[in-house]
Amino acid sequence: MENTTVERPAKHTDNNANRTEYYVSLTIAIVIGLVGVFIRFVPDVIPALGQMGSIFSWIANIAIIIASFLALRVVFAILGFGKK
Repeated sequence: MENTTVERPAKHTDNNANRTEYYVSLTIAIVIGLVGVFIRFVPDVIPALGQMGSIFSWIANIAIIIASFLALRVVFAILGFGKK
């Protein structure tokens, strides 16, 4: 009996979610967000900086907003909603 299976070419997908630049961008966004969280609590750890609590809060909020924007941009690019 002869083998009747047909050789098929490998499937080609346009899945680009495994590109290194996405991982690097997400890592940078996470680090910026963590820095923002740590900056928020600096006046609690160093009591001498308690008078500048609002400045640290502003800096932390800006860092977290930037990190969120970067992370969402990368996620939407992975899902295919980015620029083409």
